[in-house]
Amino acid sequence: MSTDKDTTTQMFEVGAHYGFSRARRHPSMRDFVYGTKNGTDIIDLSKTAEKLEAAKEYIKTFAQGEKKILFVGTKAESKRVMKEAALSIGMSYVTDRWVGGALTNFSEIKKRIARLKSIREMQESGDIKKYTKKEQLMIQREADKLVYYFGGIEDMGRVPDLMVVVDPRHEHIAVTEAQRTNTPIISLASTDCNVKEIQFPIPGNDGAIMSVKYFIDELVEAYKEARA
Repeated sequence: MSTDKDTTTQMFEVGAHYGFSRARRHPSMRDFVYGTKNGTDIIDLSKTAEKLEAAKEYIKTFAQGEKKILFVGTKAESKRVMKEAALSIGMSYVTDRWVGGALTNFSEIKKRIARLKSIREMQESGDIKKYTKKEQLMIQREADKLVYYFGGIEDMGRVPDLMVVVDPRHEHIAVTEAQRTNTPIISLASTDCNVKEIQFPIPGNDGAIMSVKYFIDELVEAYKEARA
């Protein structure tokens, strides 16, 4: 790893150093704050570079075999980035809404996914035509709702081996479920987050699209490199 002036410069250019106001700082982030400017915490990017490298090395260990990675980011700033990242390496994602029990009650979630697949099979085979038009409309609405909630995890099959999260404070329900199922977490986390609950935290701006994209792209590229 190069500690890298290049990496630090790239992070600076995407605004990764901007945290929140000092008043919002979580105590666990204290060691990652370089200073405060105009009331806003500035993240120490040299430490971020170290944490990013550790996260990249860790995600590489999931590149072999049938390991499952779940990307979670439901904020507007992360939705598209997380979905594209997951799809680029054939993994699952939650970018609309986290459904309670998605990990801790996965057996129930599997039933809902099975229902979605059965509707699709009916549509593809033409069996759905045996229902009235009103019934077909109701079934389609049910399918649309199931896609909204479960479309991104339709092929996950089981509790994932790793979760990648943007903003663990915003995604606190997902983080709690990951902890309960012993699913390790890599997370981009700003200064208002509790990084003690994250195995591989990456201190950085989790509220700007360019910053989110930079860090998630770095993780995906590391995974692809190990996969190749």
